[in-house]
Amino acid sequence: MHFTFRQSFALAAFACASLALAGPVDAKTFKWANSGDVSSMDPYARQETFLLTFNSNIYDPLIRRDKDLKLEPALAVKWGQTDPTTWFFDIRPNVKFHDGSTLTADDIVFSLNRANGPGSNMQSNFVSVKEIKKAGDLRVEVTTKYPDPLLADKWAALGMMSKAWAEKNNAVNSAEMTKNEENFATRNAMGTGPFMLKERRAGERTVLVVNPNWWDKPTHNLTEVIFTPVANAATRVAALKSGDIDMTYEVPPADTESLKKDANVNVLEGPETRIVYLGFDQERPELPESNIKGKNPFKDKRVREAIHRSIDVEAIKRTVMRGQSFPTNLMVAPGINGYMKDLDKRPPLLKPEEAKKLLADAGYPNGFEIGMDCPNDRYVNDEKICQAVVAMLARIGVKVNLRAQTRNLYFAKILRKGDLSPGETDLYMLGWSPAQTYDVHNVFEALIQTPNKETKKGQFNAGGYSNPKIDALADKMEQETDKAKRDAMIAEATRLYVEDFAYIPLHQQAVVWAARKNIDLVQPADNSFPLRFVTVK
Repeated sequence: MHFTFRQSFALAAFACASLALAGPVDAKTFKWANSGDVSSMDPYARQETFLLTFNSNIYDPLIRRDKDLKLEPALAVKWGQTDPTTWFFDIRPNVKFHDGSTLTADDIVFSLNRANGPGSNMQSNFVSVKEIKKAGDLRVEVTTKYPDPLLADKWAALGMMSKAWAEKNNAVNSAEMTKNEENFATRNAMGTGPFMLKERRAGERTVLVVNPNWWDKPTHNLTEVIFTPVANAATRVAALKSGDIDMTYEVPPADTESLKKDANVNVLEGPETRIVYLGFDQERPELPESNIKGKNPFKDKRVREAIHRSIDVEAIKRTVMRGQSFPTNLMVAPGINGYMKDLDKRPPLLKPEEAKKLLADAGYPNGFEIGMDCPNDRYVNDEKICQAVVAMLARIGVKVNLRAQTRNLYFAKILRKGDLSPGETDLYMLGWSPAQTYDVHNVFEALIQTPNKETKKGQFNAGGYSNPKIDALADKMEQETDKAKRDAMIAEATRLYVEDFAYIPLHQQAVVWAARKNIDLVQPADNSFPLRFVTVK
């Protein structure tokens, strides 16, 4: 697969890029690596793709996605609506947790309420929910405040936990990672999934073993999985080439071509559903790390425009990403329902003197100084992208003091707390894929709507952007079933945030993995990595 179909991209076209599939053979150990560690064993600790996909191998959801990202039964054998505001989920009988106890509706109700409870980072998936209750040993009923046709999609990434295990080990609530909390579920696990946690050494390695009593028929042939975080890209690539690891989840763009020439390695690549973007703190009256006191420059649209139009995404694609990115001006990628191609037009770059004039008109003729937060182990070339942005903004008189940190420290600093109080940042990088629903509403609800403690909307709107017109449109599109009317709402809301320079979308990230030739696996477009599809030949 090559990077030649940006505009013709469709979810079905790349949802299942896979190496040649083979049937299970003699069972094997599978060793793989990533640039950073999985943050927690708690499935609700952070709404982050890598944590969710890693823990999905231990914890099964009610409904899961298949190789083509289509919904299929998992712990629920049947689900649906009895009326516009009532959902039911019929639970698969005789499912066992890893300790041998039986899954019941009590565990499902407990898990869903825990995912919506204190410390959880998954609360944005419960905005519409009024009540979750047991309606029989194997049935759960959910009442919503208003019609929510996407509820089942939202919950496809929620792994179900053992109520008895959580209560026994004082892990009834998730530990809040934005406060650096931990509890028993941070380093231990008890699910029903295809793999069981054998060993957890945070920052060093995590070992999974096969669950011999899994309810589903395995298509993999793994008995043991050893995951190792390896921050240094050269070390990771060398380990793959030598056979010390079987697969690397993240391939640096600079190493892609050399790996393609290795006779013992296969490279899988394609566009991801994730958009990498920059966000402004537009909430505080004064930026925490700026030399401007008494006011916040980012509250002025002219400042946001000057910065947005001074960042050359094509140069970032060419020099930093080695062609492995797809520049965009939207917060949602092609292939996601609600992507508006006609609005995906980046405004022309400004010359430095033009940007400086905008800043001067806004009251900053000498520019200003700000802080910028960036992860260094989360997105492809994340720190290098931020370094390029720092250099570009220096040309217009904006001095940026970059702080790049590991994902755990970074997210704890910039993300909103459990009560939706803001983190601490001036300018920040994030990436987002609406991997629960594959619908643009997820982007509006999580990233663009005004943060609201009561509704939990705007949970990942770290900069506090607020536009009442967008809020109203997002609420309406959540419930609208008429496609033409809904598309009109989406188009209007998209136009509003684009014209407001609410965010700085940079690019649609590419998914690039590499594996030894004896490994069969599936690479979904949402960058999830289901071990249940891996075979070692």
